Amino acid sequence: MEFWENADESAFLWLNGWVGRLPWLDSVARLVVSDYLVPLTLALALVGLWFSGATPEARERNQRGVMTGALGVLLANLAVQVMNWFVFRPRPFVTLEASLLFYRPVDSSFPSNPAAVAFAVAVGVGLWNRRVGWALLPVAGLYALSRVYAGVCYPSDVLGGAAVGLAGGAAAHALLHWLRPVPAFILRIARALYLA
Repeated sequence: MEFWENADESAFLWLNGWVGRLPWLDSVARLVVSDYLVPLTLALALVGLWFSGATPEARERNQRGVMTGALGVLLANLAVQVMNWFVFRPRPFVTLEASLLFYRPVDSSFPSNPAAVAFAVAVGVGLWNRRVGWALLPVAGLYALSRVYAGVCYPSDVLGGAAVGLAGGAAAHALLHWLRPVPAFILRIARALYLA
């Protein structure tokens, strides 16, 4: 266990140690790690996907992907919340000498909720539209990496968050497949209201 903790701290210190060396990289990291760029990008991708598709069948697959991604986010957030009841890990800037490019979050560092959300969207969408899912995975990965670079998460925190997000997206897909009439009903209502 001590080996993994030391490796985690060493990896954090190495990556966070680049802060201040390349000002342009710090500026990019500040933008990526913010609460706005990646969440807004993911939200716009979901909205665009909801209304896209060359055929009615393709449009419905995309809409099911959006529902899966949204439910995946809900499940991932619930899992993070439950895990935080049992595990509280201080942020790296609390216990180590770290350079911060972000505000000081006070919640548990493990698992990374932003990573969980981003990967839940990417996986949930990707199970219905591989091309879009593959495009969103690097966005999720960059978001997770920026959390470490900016000094607010350990590498294991974002890996744990990614695992929770992957599980949340997969569980959402299975749940919506099991409850097939529910997504069909939602789509029928949305079409009747000219929202799909």
